[in-house]
Amino acid sequence: MLPPELKYGRKTFPPISECDLSSVSHRSIAADLDGTLLKSSLSFPYYILFAIEAGSLLRGLILLLFLPIISVVYVFVSENLAGKMLIFVSFSGIKIGDIEVASRSVLPRFYAADVRRDSFEVFDSCERKVIVTANPIVMVETLVKEFLGAEKVLGTEIEVDPRTKRATGFVTEPGVLVGKWKRLAVMKEFGDDLPDIGIGDRKSDHDFMSVCKEGYIVPKDQFASLVSPQCLKTQSLFQDGYLERPSSYVVDYIWLPLRFVLYPLRAYFNLSLFEGILKCAYRRMC
Repeated sequence: MLPPELKYGRKTFPPISECDLSSVSHRSIAADLDGTLLKSSLSFPYYILFAIEAGSLLRGLILLLFLPIISVVYVFVSENLAGKMLIFVSFSGIKIGDIEVASRSVLPRFYAADVRRDSFEVFDSCERKVIVTANPIVMVETLVKEFLGAEKVLGTEIEVDPRTKRATGFVTEPGVLVGKWKRLAVMKEFGDDLPDIGIGDRKSDHDFMSVCKEGYIVPKDQFASLVSPQCLKTQSLFQDGYLERPSSYVVDYIWLPLRFVLYPLRAYFNLSLFEGILKCAYRRMC
């Protein structure tokens, strides 16, 4: 039976800057992803990128139109319900093969460019590293294991139709991994040997942070230093200037989804122009 302070969660945690990396007792860690290991606390830009890459430009535009509704639900109704809506619009009807390809080849490059230095240093100093996130496992597993060096990701499981091999848009039980479900997932994964450190960035992370031996909050900081992608476990190059992040944190949230929409348009017109040049050259040769 857990003590009351562990069962219901503490109200406050010290900032991650107070975590002593020299302590030999820090062997295991459970960490949130968005806003904790990643500087951006919003997962929406990555969902819209996924929707375009694994689905279509139309799906990305539909998701963009749903953003105000999802935001209102997140703030005034439930983080769980908002997560289900986001996943349904992004994943429903997409082939599992296309989901896996986008999650392996496209998303990790953008995720890895947003890894926060202070929290990653604490995370990387531990031997056993586990990510606890509301994001679908298939969406972040490559980042977690190959780029961040974690052994496992505890996240939301999407439902796949075994006959058509397409995502239904719904999630399996217990649903979107937030709040108490994160705590239960951590307790199930670690058993009696609970994590030495738990780090998160929001109130809904307090549940799982409270069952860890030490808990640290990652405060929002628009000027937080980022880890160079070349310093992660897997190196990746970032050459596309159109997708470099702007300096303003607010502009980042507003402009980045639009950039994800404009990127495939730019690629389409570039390919069309290139095709036209080839056809013109071919006619001249003939």
